[in-house]
Amino acid sequence: MAGSSETDWVSRFADEVIAEAERRAPGKVIVCASGLSPSGPIHLGNLREVMTPHLVADEIRRRGYECVHIISWDDYDRFRKVPAGIDPAWAEHIGKPLTSVPAPHGSLYANWAEHFKAPMIAALADMGVEFHGISQTEQYTSGVYREQILFAMRERERIDAILDKYRTKDKGASQAPKQAPVDEAEAAAAEGSGAASEDDGTAAAGYFPYKPYCSACERDLTTVTSYDDATTELAYTCVCGFSEVVRLSEHDRGKLVWKVDWPMRWKYEGVVFEPSGVDHSSPGSSFVVGGQIVRDVFGGEQPIGPMYAFVGISGMAKMSSSKGGVPTPADALEIMEAPLLRWLYARRKPNQSFKIAFDQEIQRLYDEWDALERKVADGTALPADVAAHARATGTATGPLAATPRPVPYRTLASVVDVSAGDGEQTLRILRDLDPADPIASLDEVRPRLDRAAHWINTQVPADQRTRVRDEPDTELLESLGDAERESLRLLLDGLDEHWSLDLLTTLVYSVPKIQAGLAADAKPTPELKAAQRAFFALLYRLLVGRDTGPRLPTLLLAVGADRVRKLLGA
Repeated sequence: MAGSSETDWVSRFADEVIAEAERRAPGKVIVCASGLSPSGPIHLGNLREVMTPHLVADEIRRRGYECVHIISWDDYDRFRKVPAGIDPAWAEHIGKPLTSVPAPHGSLYANWAEHFKAPMIAALADMGVEFHGISQTEQYTSGVYREQILFAMRERERIDAILDKYRTKDKGASQAPKQAPVDEAEAAAAEGSGAASEDDGTAAAGYFPYKPYCSACERDLTTVTSYDDATTELAYTCVCGFSEVVRLSEHDRGKLVWKVDWPMRWKYEGVVFEPSGVDHSSPGSSFVVGGQIVRDVFGGEQPIGPMYAFVGISGMAKMSSSKGGVPTPADALEIMEAPLLRWLYARRKPNQSFKIAFDQEIQRLYDEWDALERKVADGTALPADVAAHARATGTATGPLAATPRPVPYRTLASVVDVSAGDGEQTLRILRDLDPADPIASLDEVRPRLDRAAHWINTQVPADQRTRVRDEPDTELLESLGDAERESLRLLLDGLDEHWSLDLLTTLVYSVPKIQAGLAADAKPTPELKAAQRAFFALLYRLLVGRDTGPRLPTLLLAVGADRVRKLLGA
C-alpha cells in the first residue's frame, strides 16, 4: 500500500499532503488536524471529522514520514443551549466556557467539557486512533495565544474588511443549495456546536475580534467598548451590569471570535491537512473566510482537505429520543467491533454519505464484512477493498484486536436471543455449529459475541425477541394435513445425521424438494420456493409460536434435538 496513489482515496490524499508539506516546510513534522466541541455527546457524524485525518495521517506514517494528528478540543467555546434530557436549570450557565459549566448530575467528571470528552477519548483508544489532544481552555487561559491575540487586535481593521466582503453573502447563503441530511437523526447532528454561527466581533464601538468572558458572571455576554493598541487596555461591559478595563497583554479570560480563532490556529499549529463539514461550503462560511484571513492577516496557508458528507443512522429512533441526541462512537462500539466501525469510514470517500446501522441491517453489514475478509484471505478482493480492509483492521502501530473465531453475527445474535444469554446454553449451541471443529470456549467468539448480545438486549424490542414454546401446540399439530405431517417426519428422521449448522441448512431446504420428487440439490423454482416458505412458517409456528424467527438451522441447534422432537410432535 505504501507509496501508491491509485489504491484508494486515503492514499491519494496522503500523496497530496506529503507533497504539500514538502512544499511548505520540507523535513518538518506533517500536521493533520481535527476539531471537536464537547458541547454535548460527540456523535458518529463528528467521528468523520476525526477518522478522515486519522486515516490519512496513519497512511503517511506507514510510508515512514513523521506525522502528528492533533485534535483541538474546543472546550473554551461558550455553552449555547441545554440539551434534551438535562436539567433546565443548566440554562443559567449559557454563555460560560464549557469548562466552567458543571457536569450533568451524577457525572464523575470535573466539568461539562470533560464529561463529554471522556467517552470519545475512550472510543478513539478502542479504535486505535492515535492523536495529540489540545485543550483550547488551557491554550487561552495559560497565555499561549497572547501574541496572536494582540496581533489580531492590531490588525482588526484588515480582518473587519475581509469579513465585510462576506457579510452580505452570509445573508444569501441560506438560499444556496446544501446537501440534505441523511435522516432526522443526522439533521440534529448537522447542527453541531453552533460555533460557526457565533458573532464575528462587530460592535457599536467598532470591530474587535476578541471577546472577553465576564470576570463577574463568567459569561461571554460582553461588549468591547474600547481598545488602546499602545497600552493594550480593553474596556468591556456585560449584560449582568459588570464592566471593567483589562490589560490584554495580561488578560487570559477570553478568546478570539471563531472566524479569526480557526485561521489563527492553522498558522500557529502549521496545519497541512484538515477536513471540514458540508456546512462550511457556503460563501461566508468559517472555512472560506478563514482561508483569506490566514493568508492576508496571519501570513499562513489554509490546510488542504475535503468537505465531508453527513453520516446517517438507521434504527436508533428509540435511543435518540431517550438520550436526547444521535448515537456516539461509544454506542456503536457496544454493538460492533472496532474494525467494522473503522471500515465504514475507510471504504467511503469523505464526500459520500453513508448510514451506520443499529437495526437489523447490522447483520447484513457483518455478512458483507465477513465476505470481504474471505476475499482478502484468498486474494480475490479488489485493490481498493484490500486497502480499506487493511485500514480497518490495523494502523501503522499494529493490528487491532480481532475475534479468533468470527462466527456470523446473525448466528451469534440468534443464539443469544434463543438462549436468553445463558452462558452454558450458548456454548452448547455454538459447539454444535461445527462438530468437526467445535468451539471450546466463549472466549473464541469474543468480542463479537458480546457485541451481538448487547445488540439483542438493547436494540431488539421485547415483542420481537424469540421465545421457544414450553409445550407442543397440540391444536395445530392435530389440524395438520398428510403432506405437512410428512414434511415434519422427513425433518425429524434426518436430525441426527444433519446435526450441524451447514447440514441442518441443507436438510430444511431439501424437505420440500424431496416431497416434490426432486433431488436435494435441485435448482429452486417459484413453486418450490413457495413450498419452502410454507414449510418454514409451519416450523416457526410449532417452535416459537409465530410465522418468522431466527434462521431455522440456528434455531434448531438452539432448541436442541430432544426438544425439537417434542415440539414437532414426535
